[in-house]
Amino acid sequence: MRIEVVCLGNICRSPAAEAVLLHELEAAGLEGVEVTSAGTGGWHVGDPPYHLSSAEGERRGYRFETVGRQLRPEHLTAADLVLVMDESNLRDARALAETPRDARKVVMLGAFAPGAVPGSPEAVPDPYGQDAPAFTAMYDQIEPAVRGVVEAIRSDRVDEVLDAHAD
Repeated sequence: MRIEVVCLGNICRSPAAEAVLLHELEAAGLEGVEVTSAGTGGWHVGDPPYHLSSAEGERRGYRFETVGRQLRPEHLTAADLVLVMDESNLRDARALAETPRDARKVVMLGAFAPGAVPGSPEAVPDPYGQDAPAFTAMYDQIEPAVRGVVEAIRSDRVDEVLDAHAD
């Protein structure tokens, strides 16, 4: 399985979710899942994660090896699941999809959070330009949703979640 995690600039939310997902997949013993991240915009291509994002993640025990890259149609085609952070990312990523099959793979990360409401998952707000507590709140929201992704993979329910949140 291949998962693409997407936010706006690929320096705050998506590298954080990528790091959490890699950590949780390893902790669950799930092998054969590749995780990458990208941004819908190209402003930070080649940049490391934002310092407050990586600092909070490292404090929680996550590793960061990713650099910013921009989402392309071929990333959607190659992925089995595309996790976006908010409605804007959802629209932008689906607009890049070259087929309905690729568009169907795109869902908000919040769709996997405990208590997610089908069709209206909670967005992960962009903390860029804010202070450290915004990044703490970001991780507090990302972590349970990522655990939901891992559980959906383990129980073979990813398609069920995609169906529940399809437009």
